[in-house]
Amino acid sequence: MFDIGASEMLLIVIVAIVVIGPKDMPLALRAAGRWMGKIRRVSGHFRSGVETMIREAELEEMERKWRDQNEAIMKASAEMGPAAASAEAGAAAQAVEVSAVSLDSRDAKVQDPQLPLSRP
Repeated sequence: MFDIGASEMLLIVIVAIVVIGPKDMPLALRAAGRWMGKIRRVSGHFRSGVETMIREAELEEMERKWRDQNEAIMKASAEMGPAAASAEAGAAAQAVEVSAVSLDSRDAKVQDPQLPLSRP
């Protein structure tokens, strides 16, 4: 993260011992740990807030796209007339049914109808 090497860390420790003193070093390290914990919590909170804003923006974009597609479909079905629109809606419903059946058939074990169910 900070790209500090072993020799640099050793120099920091020696300077800290000289400046703070060995008696107050545990207290100083404890305070530094608390500050680091607070910084991590705040940065995590900030990061989650940004991610939430990004998700909301993506959802709004998807809703706008779906709304535009829905308007285009409604306009096209109004131009076709009620008989063609109901036939198209029936075909769409049948396509949804077929896709649902194909999804179910992947999960279920399909048995050949020509094979007997039990062995003699």
